[in-house]
Amino acid sequence: MVKCLDMPVCWMDALKTTRSPDFGLLPFFFLCTVFSVLVFSVRSADGFISKAEKYPEDTLVTTPCWHVEEFVVSDECKACDVLQAKIRPECLPTGFVEKVNCPKSKKDEYKSCRSIEMEKSIFWKFVGGMMGACVAFALVVLYRQRTLDGRALEKVRKQIESI
Repeated sequence: MVKCLDMPVCWMDALKTTRSPDFGLLPFFFLCTVFSVLVFSVRSADGFISKAEKYPEDTLVTTPCWHVEEFVVSDECKACDVLQAKIRPECLPTGFVEKVNCPKSKKDEYKSCRSIEMEKSIFWKFVGGMMGACVAFALVVLYRQRTLDGRALEKVRKQIESI
């Protein structure tokens, strides 16, 4: 047995000579799988609602006629006013609604729609955001370039002074 005078070096040598088994990423994936199964099973058990509780018998769930049959658009897509936005659930997704007529069931219903004005507005907001990001990142690049150029000049100046 060799005695080691320098303790940190001695421990490093001992670590190099001993070999631990290499299992790779298998235990990590196993633990992640077990954890995710536990989390999702607890979530689904807590949030489980029976079909009878979700859809009581006294309420009748009907699908809109335009889902199950052909329809004709009566009124074109237009913006919902404040009152319609509060009353009609069709106004919530986009803020625009169109009136449709189903000939088979002879019903007039409202359907959420996407208008040209809304699409233009979203497009120009996106373009403006991208232009703003472009300008911001260009300024960051210029600042970083000038900083690195200044550091390089300072390094060259110090090298020249040391000669």
